[in-house]
Amino acid sequence: MLKFECPYCHCGVDETELVPGGEAHIRREGPGADDEAFEKYLFLRENPVGVHFERWRHAFGCGKWFHVARCTQTMEVFGTYPAQTLEPPRPIQKAVNSRRAG
Repeated sequence: MLKFECPYCHCGVDETELVPGGEAHIRREGPGADDEAFEKYLFLRENPVGVHFERWRHAFGCGKWFHVARCTQTMEVFGTYPAQTLEPPRPIQKAVNSRRAG
């Protein structure tokens, strides 16, 4: 079972309180985008074996979206941070780099 810390209410939650939202840090296409760019945004997602940045919603708590850095192979969680963050915070990047080379 996955266990995270909600970055908003700072409570420890498990996956039964959460709703997955897919890949984090996706560039959303505007109304002027061509069909290929919109298809890429809508359907094509990363699904790596290894470190992945994901969106989760604390559905049965504060209701807010947040991002999680975790390894899809080992289920190791490197940290959580608010969804409004455009890239992973430095401490999470350092945690990933120190435990996963490359």
